[in-house]
Amino acid sequence: MKKMIKGALIASTCLMGAAQIAQAEDVEVLHWWTSGGEASALNVLKQDLEGQGIGWTDMPVAGGGGEQAMTVLRARVTAGNAPTAVQMLGFDILDWADQGALADLNATAAEQGWDDVVPDALKAFAKVDGKWVSAPVNVHSTNWVWANKSVLDANGIAVPETWDDFVAAVNTLSAAGITPIAHGGQAWQDATVFDAVAMSTGGPEFYKAAFVDLDPDTLNSDTMVETFNRMAFIRDNVDDNFSGRDWNLATAMVMNGEAGFQMMGDWAKGEFLNAGKVPGEDFLCFRFPGTQDQVTFNADQFAMFDQGGEVSAEQAALASAILSPSFQVAFNKVKGSVPARTDVDGSDLDACGQQGMKDLAAAASSGNLFGSMAHGHAAPASVKNAVYDVVTAHFNGEYDAATAAEELATAVEIAQ
Repeated sequence: MKKMIKGALIASTCLMGAAQIAQAEDVEVLHWWTSGGEASALNVLKQDLEGQGIGWTDMPVAGGGGEQAMTVLRARVTAGNAPTAVQMLGFDILDWADQGALADLNATAAEQGWDDVVPDALKAFAKVDGKWVSAPVNVHSTNWVWANKSVLDANGIAVPETWDDFVAAVNTLSAAGITPIAHGGQAWQDATVFDAVAMSTGGPEFYKAAFVDLDPDTLNSDTMVETFNRMAFIRDNVDDNFSGRDWNLATAMVMNGEAGFQMMGDWAKGEFLNAGKVPGEDFLCFRFPGTQDQVTFNADQFAMFDQGGEVSAEQAALASAILSPSFQVAFNKVKGSVPARTDVDGSDLDACGQQGMKDLAAAASSGNLFGSMAHGHAAPASVKNAVYDVVTAHFNGEYDAATAAEELATAVEIAQ
């Protein structure tokens, strides 16, 4: 496979100037930012490049977890037609770098001092063998809960601090005839919820042992069984039409007062903001109960594909724009995430964004910052996909909790 990919990349460089490659002075960008809030954020980057006289050829591939985009990317590279730049997460970046597919951004990184301002947790995925291969756009944290403030107030519900508080709140909403939890039945969304529930149930040592160390005894432990039992409670409190729903439509349910809570990464905030909603007035943001001291994260990055051994002027401009302080603030203010740089002033961010920056700094300094399993920052894609399969099968009623824990340990072992 590696030989095929490398051969395709060589063929791609020979096709420069052909009709299927973005025109000179353009960047062709493959991404999965297709919701309203995401598109608004992406426009910030497009406008930055347009101001430099660089065109943008858009290649959006819908699918919030990026799996469809990675399928399209493999087809493009195999056909000898790699895009200029691709949105990527975590271990996907490392996989493409190992195949020799990505451009060396060290010159741009050195000129702009990336090593001094990008956190080590992000560098772990942006640098390979001392070479910068991608430009981090942001840091998303995934263990957030989003709530409709009016719905909670009308039902006398305070922000839940513990799992038992959350159960009580869900039961109150259910008794009132309100859908307690807005959810979209897609594997990556199931896994996003599972991430937070596992951290809450077992704590950070359990999470690390299960999803970073991939310890089989932890994966098939009583604590993991309890994690699946809690997932079953959540499944019992979503609406009947959850299957296949896109994440942003679940966010809209909370926004419109049709549901009380959504467990989703902070990209959900972009939807609220895009609709003119105000944090603290229209909606609430808080860590999943029991994970207040932890942050599980992913980081959107743009990897530049090698185009004949040199970084093009357009690629360098794109990478520079992504990590400029002004863009980092402007983009993340719209996107819902926090800047990938540690030296930017976050005072222009909303209350949830400022809380996110505070939480991130505290988690990083206390050893409570963990790559999200659900979003490809804890283990390689093969393991992530194995976890997806078991979590979704359990969520859809194929396994009971004890069987799900056994299947999880087996699936992860096979995937390694």
